[in-house]
Order: sequence, then C-alpha cells, then structure tokens
Amino acid sequence: RLIVWGRSLKLVETKAEITSTETGEISGIAWPFGTPDRAGDMIQKGAFSSASLPLPMLSRHDPAAPVGVWTGVEETDEGLILKGRLLLDEVAGARETLALVKAGVMRGLSIGFRTLATGTPTRGRRLITKAELVECSFVTVPSHPGAKVLSTKDGTRALALADAINRATLALSFKK
Repeated sequence: RLIVWGRSLKLVETKAEITSTETGEISGIAWPFGTPDRAGDMIQKGAFSSASLPLPMLSRHDPAAPVGVWTGVEETDEGLILKGRLLLDEVAGARETLALVKAGVMRGLSIGFRTLATGTPTRGRRLITKAELVECSFVTVPSHPGAKVLSTKDGTRALALADAINRATLALSFKK
C-alpha cells in the first residue's frame, strides 16, 4: 500500500523491460502474464482489455511528478506492453528519468491499478482477472525479480550488471 495525500492506494510493482530513444519514445513490458511478482500476484491476459489512454507516465508513483505520457497499450502473449513518450523538451524530470534509465539505475516499471475481479488462486497466489489501469511509473527497484532494461545507449555495463543481478534474484526467489 502507498499512502498519497492521506489516501491508501494499492499499487503493484512489476517486471519491466524498457527500450527508449533520444526522442523520448519509450516502450516496456509493464506486466508479463503468467509470472508472479514478489508478493505472489498474477495478472491474467485480458485483465487490462478496457485500459483507457492516454495514461500518466510518472516517476516513482508521484502524481506530482509526471514525466511523460503512455499513448499505446497492447496485451500480447508476452505481457502488457506500453508505448509512450518522455516529455524531454518540456519536463526536467523526464530528462532525469531518461538519464537514470540509460545508466541502468531506473530499470523498472510499476503499474498502479485497481483490482476489479479475481479468479481462483493458484498455489496461494492471487489471480487478477480484471483491473483498471491507473498509471505506470519508472522505479529503481521493481517488485518483480526479473525486471530489466532491454536497451539504451551508453549504459551497456550497467545493464549487463543489472541483468545478472536480476537473474540471480529470480533464481533465488524460486528456491524458497
């Protein structure tokens, strides 16, 4: 739970794979279907079928820190794919976010959503079958251990290290 302005919000950290360009265009996997996050939540393909655009692109779930806009959403077999644009010319925080993504520091995405329906839990995990997508944020440490940046310029070593750490964390999380 996240408390914002005295209100309790339920937010779920997610696995994310991000690509970006110098023009601020960015895309990522906001949630891979069939894969639980660290809390054990799973979201079924089709849960976000009624997602409404444009969607706020935030930094660290801060509603006072928009850095861009998500303009495309697609549910594929791989997961929930978001496409959008960082407002590099208009918002200083967007330039900071891109620098952190390229450095491998801000390597995750996290979605804010409201659960509308759940299915039969599998192995004690909550299965979300319908949800309202509210926002998607850039975060430094995503809840899903498989989170990684796919490609950016000037961050090759940091990306390789982040990928190795994420693979090791994922392997350890399934041994419990």
